[in-house]
Amino acid sequence: MESNVTEELTLLQGMDLSRVLVVVFSMVASELSHVHTRPIDFVCDSEARRAMNKVKDLQEEKVICRAVDSLPSSIQLPCTGVHKASWERKPLQERRAELLLSLGRLVQDVRTARSLSQPGCAVSLLERLEHSLNNYLLVMRRLHGEGELEELPPERCRGQDSKDLSLVLKYFGLLLKGKLELLVTEMAKEC
Repeated sequence: MESNVTEELTLLQGMDLSRVLVVVFSMVASELSHVHTRPIDFVCDSEARRAMNKVKDLQEEKVICRAVDSLPSSIQLPCTGVHKASWERKPLQERRAELLLSLGRLVQDVRTARSLSQPGCAVSLLERLEHSLNNYLLVMRRLHGEGELEELPPERCRGQDSKDLSLVLKYFGLLLKGKLELLVTEMAKEC
């Protein structure tokens, strides 16, 4: 972490003090947020879910980090549209599996974009996004059940590809507010 902070501070020398403080605060906050939410807290405690959602923080940091206007590789945007009646007719395991597929694909694509990015605030932002995605993926895997991972449904929707990080963050937020919240609301009935 120390080398990452030193590298980031070197890049920030040309920025004004307020921007430097915002970026440094974001970096420290992301290092402190490595505590994972337990699956039961994720389902039964909406505050725990809200605390885990870092999309707004990432969007604010993206505004400061202008180096991330275009990613070096495309990221497949998740399908976020939900027809509520057909979504509710799907078995709970299928809805969980669909979210696992979307999150897993995002993790892979973000990891690829990060590995192709130049060092600096772009890599830091992509690392934070990957960490956030991995947290959701971990919780969803635990909720899904270890033995059921082989039963993932075939992909029914292929989202568009994009190199625009703002669009990626927007769709990640839509996935969390849409399909994920609908699923958790259903699961929370058992709390």
